[in-house]
Amino acid sequence: MFTSKITKIAVNILIILIAQNIFADDVFDGVSPQLGVVISGDYIEQIDFVVMPSGDGLPGGSGNAVTGKVLYSIHCMACHGPDAKGGINGDLAGGHGTISGPIPKKTVGSYWPYATIIFDYIRRAMPYQLPGTLSNNEVYALTAYILNLNGVIGEDELMNAQTLPKAKMPNSEGFIWAYSPSE
Repeated sequence: MFTSKITKIAVNILIILIAQNIFADDVFDGVSPQLGVVISGDYIEQIDFVVMPSGDGLPGGSGNAVTGKVLYSIHCMACHGPDAKGGINGDLAGGHGTISGPIPKKTVGSYWPYATIIFDYIRRAMPYQLPGTLSNNEVYALTAYILNLNGVIGEDELMNAQTLPKAKMPNSEGFIWAYSPSE
């Protein structure tokens, strides 16, 4: 009796699977299920980028800390606090000289090895509520403001694809390449 029930269940499952396969072929035969949307080449270019420490991949545009300060108050201060400290999210400034100490404070200025990483991160992920909505000029200006708060550049220095990779971060010697870039 037990074998008979298992056999009936197995036969019923097999019939259902075969029927689903037959009907599914008729429903979707050569027809797209109409899921998602086709994306444009412009959109792909907007999100498909890599910015290297050398500056390869940086787009056109420019900005300075003066403009960045205004943008920071609009887009960043609510999460990162005034002057990039004390907000509900991580501090972006300060912590210099603490990395090798007993209580390291990892901020953009104390820990990150390359200024280009700041640009790349802001462009990809900020502002938190609307990532990817800032223009290249706005991202350069915000990057310049954060670099200025960390004493890396002057307030009026213009950051762009040529100058940003040259900005020397305080912890730039604190990292080593795990592989040779020429490999």
